[in-house]
Amino acid sequence: MQLQATSGAPLSPKCERVVRALQFKYPDRLPVLYLNRDQHEGDVVVCWNLAFQDETRTTEWGIKFESLNDGTMGQMTGHPIAEWSDLETYKFPELQPEKRREVLRQFVAEWPDHYRLASLNLSGFTCYCGLRGFENAMTDFAFDFEHANFLLTKIIDFEMELIRVAGQENMHGIILWDDWGHQDGLLIAPEMWRQWFRPHYERQFRLAHELGLTVWFHCCGKIDAIVQDFHEIGVDVINISQPNVVDLPRVGAGLRGKQAFMLPISYQTVSISGTPEDIQAEAERLFGLLGTEQGGFVGYVEDYKCMGMSETNYQACKLAFNRLKPDTACATAP
Repeated sequence: MQLQATSGAPLSPKCERVVRALQFKYPDRLPVLYLNRDQHEGDVVVCWNLAFQDETRTTEWGIKFESLNDGTMGQMTGHPIAEWSDLETYKFPELQPEKRREVLRQFVAEWPDHYRLASLNLSGFTCYCGLRGFENAMTDFAFDFEHANFLLTKIIDFEMELIRVAGQENMHGIILWDDWGHQDGLLIAPEMWRQWFRPHYERQFRLAHELGLTVWFHCCGKIDAIVQDFHEIGVDVINISQPNVVDLPRVGAGLRGKQAFMLPISYQTVSISGTPEDIQAEAERLFGLLGTEQGGFVGYVEDYKCMGMSETNYQACKLAFNRLKPDTACATAP
């Protein structure tokens, strides 16, 4: 059966490749997302402008990013609701739907043949941390749940309005960027995450699916404990951003062939210090653990020059994912 776009017209080859990978329907090759360079060479592109940020690098929530002059996104500063009394004067962002629709229309016109994701940028709890400051965020839900849940609900509700806009403007999916792990585990106990945060995400993802959008979720750190939860509440593509700290054999044993994943070659290890041969071997290992010959895997390529990545290794990451064949997973699977 021919896969179709929402409009009923046949999908472009790039979009069909992504859809087949997500639906385990034998894509012709591995789809790839290039994040910060060479996007035209990939299959998936991200619209960053659905969520607004001004020329001072301050978000519409009033969270400012202080540049570290090291090529990274910098650090969140300012914390406009550092004290709960700040809520009395704080102005929540306005939806401005027409302005956002125009942004998306321009993006669709620029990328007519790619699989298009509307980014909520630093969303959910990461936005909460920017508003309150990390130390407050780590204690709020335990000691002042009423205030904390009020603010988180405001964030999630606003993001749902952004999702509604994306669903009206020919986007294929949404992508959320909300880090929950550090090097050794989750920021909070898994039981607390399930009690406080899973219900909020679940209603976001349900809305996206009702609008015909796929859900892509980026998460840094060691998130083994909640990967199954993301699958259960409807994440279509889980972006495991730090594969070097996650127990991928364990994750794959439970979800390989059921859940689609997107992974980079580790920017803490192999893509920085490895050889091109090491990078190729790592791409095959990742694909073998989490992908299948039917699909379920998206390659992720980012230029990590700020982390010490050489141009040679950047090109090797591109080549590694493009070299993967549908039967690679079968050859290297556990």
